[in-house]
Amino acid sequence: MSSLRIRPRFKTTVKGTTNDCVNEIKEAIDQNQEFIGLVSEQYCVIKICLEERHYWSPQLTLTFEVQAEGGLEIRGLYGPKPSVWAVFFMSYAALGVLSLFVGVFGLSQLMLEKEAPILWAIPIMAAIGIGLYLVAQAGQKVGAEQMFRIHHFYEQVIKHRVTLE
Repeated sequence: MSSLRIRPRFKTTVKGTTNDCVNEIKEAIDQNQEFIGLVSEQYCVIKICLEERHYWSPQLTLTFEVQAEGGLEIRGLYGPKPSVWAVFFMSYAALGVLSLFVGVFGLSQLMLEKEAPILWAIPIMAAIGIGLYLVAQAGQKVGAEQMFRIHHFYEQVIKHRVTLE
């Protein structure tokens, strides 16, 4: 599961109905003290129990979609808590917007044949962006063991091997 992707995902098709799959997941979560989850008709989130959870703990989000052939397509997405994801997303967005403004201001200064030392901020912001990416990768490595546990739990519940994309 180690990759350059920040949020690994998968898609698999299983036999059965949505209700069967949802009930199996509910029963497995109720019987297992290691995981907790939220399960509804079309959506499920499997998380590590509160005692073991930390800032970088992953969660598995599942969506269920009935296929025309009678099977059930399950899409899974591993990721951090939504609040952690939002912090990184907003940081990247802020760096992008700030770089745009700095670039426009710096280039307008150059076009007016003035000095534009502000343009040095763009490589600095790029370095900050790379740093954020490396922090996200390090956080993913911290939560990797828990992601493996969630993944194996999910495979045991649906009795089907799943390969990440």
